Amino acid sequence: MLHIILFGFSLSSVCSKMAAKQEFLSFKFMLFYGLVLFILFVYAIAWQQVLKKLPLVTAYANKAVTVIWGLVFGLVFFQEKITVQKVIGAVIIILGVYLIVSDGEEIKA
Repeated sequence: MLHIILFGFSLSSVCSKMAAKQEFLSFKFMLFYGLVLFILFVYAIAWQQVLKKLPLVTAYANKAVTVIWGLVFGLVFFQEKITVQKVIGAVIIILGVYLIVSDGEEIKA
């Protein structure tokens, strides 16, 4: 459930970038900006519910995966290039999330 909420949260960035491409205060600008506000409102409520069930460290560490969604959305919606540096950064984020969430378990090689 946490990752569904974070997926929705990352969609606010897509709507924000779409709003930035529109003429200020035009219908499309207001629509995309309204979507940003709506998504953030729903996210804020859902995030509070997540914090009731998960430790803050676990929930907050997983929030970093929105960077991965940002790469995917950039490619799909805005035809942005995924570079080697971006992939390396995404891998570092995934490893960091794993290390935090694994709660200090020993990694066996």
